[in-house]
Amino acid sequence: MELKGKKVLVFGAGISGTGSCRLLEAAGARVILHDGNEKLDTEKMKEKLGEDSRVEIRLGAFPEEELPHLDLVVLSPGVPTDLPVVNRMHEMGIPVWGEIELAWVCGKGDVLGITGTNGKTTTTTLLGEIIKNAFPSAFVVGNIGMPYTESALDTREDSVTVAELSSFQLESIHTFRPRVSAILNITPDHLNRHHTMEAYIGAKLNITKNQTAEDVCVLNYEDETTRKMAEKVNARVLFFASGHKLEQGIYLEDDAIIYKPGKDREGILVCRTGELQLLGVHNYENVMAAVAMAAAYGVDMEIIRSTVKAFRGVEHRIEFVAEKNGVAWYNDSKGTNPDAAIKGIQAMVRPTILIGGGYDKQSDFHEWIRSFDGKVRYLVLIGATREQIQREAAECGFTDCILKDTFQEALDTCASLARPGDAVLLSPACASWGMFPNYEVRGEEFKKYVNAL
Repeated sequence: MELKGKKVLVFGAGISGTGSCRLLEAAGARVILHDGNEKLDTEKMKEKLGEDSRVEIRLGAFPEEELPHLDLVVLSPGVPTDLPVVNRMHEMGIPVWGEIELAWVCGKGDVLGITGTNGKTTTTTLLGEIIKNAFPSAFVVGNIGMPYTESALDTREDSVTVAELSSFQLESIHTFRPRVSAILNITPDHLNRHHTMEAYIGAKLNITKNQTAEDVCVLNYEDETTRKMAEKVNARVLFFASGHKLEQGIYLEDDAIIYKPGKDREGILVCRTGELQLLGVHNYENVMAAVAMAAAYGVDMEIIRSTVKAFRGVEHRIEFVAEKNGVAWYNDSKGTNPDAAIKGIQAMVRPTILIGGGYDKQSDFHEWIRSFDGKVRYLVLIGATREQIQREAAECGFTDCILKDTFQEALDTCASLARPGDAVLLSPACASWGMFPNYEVRGEEFKKYVNAL
């Protein structure tokens, strides 16, 4: 679609919406920015858009009178695609894009896209480092914190963009086509938005919908859902596995990560797990996914190998903060669902006081609690899910729960309960919303507290 002169409504005024507005204006479109929160500060919004911006800002009730005059609507990821007004847009024949589709249409070069329930940020960050070391024009964007729309106009024909993609972002793509995609794993998440696992899985699978046999899709062989996806994708499939030796793909054998590019090809030693600065099998899987994507895209193995060995991990993901009075404190604020939090507790090698709870995404916590395996001395609970988690813990036979009203109270409780030789782990199994703007702020508050002890 030629955007110049078109009237476009951007729905949602967060970081993605602001990026979409700037990109649309640069393309010559006439832009309306709408957000249902009428308490937003329009002056601050105008500052973010830039002093030369002519974007018209509408807050509060949706401007339905504009619908007949719109050429395009761009949805921010936080806007559900099944809202009645969005359904009316479809009925009226108005194209509805997500910000990823907009950036793809306006951008240049190739995209390597990563999705999955857990591990996206670690895999995206590592792959981004590999690509930066291999290509002169490289970008790392998406759900990792930098909107794709912010960098799309800076891309060139030889650019390589690494994109972390959430299910929300993938719901509203149309022509977006990554040269290499990856679906890392699938466990229940965001069911308050997607309603069913089938819809959630379908949103993740969208990353492959425009790929062809010329492209590659990297899938997790150990995850039954992603393994079955191989039957549905048109791209060439490359598996990674932490528990099976593969004829083709990348796998973990004892302490060695082996890449086997073809059934009739010799396996290549990428590295040994002892050479990595990351802990846990889940992180070895993230490394394998990033290596497979880079190798499939043609990056030299020496560049891949040296980058992987130097990679120190991602902030807020099983991040060692400090040892105070013989107690090790770990920040796993990015453990925003039960499956991610299971990885956090599995990485602990000390008796642990665990901080859990937060925003209610309609998760089930039984499996997380069963994964404690005798490691957790106390579970300190906060947020909207604290009573539910306490109830499900009791159903699993775990009764050492302490409920607190604030994050500060939870931290004080942990500090008073912890003994030399213990660990305190923030791995909430829940999103931060309702108490914090995002998991990063939650993790930063945790680290400030620990460093001040």
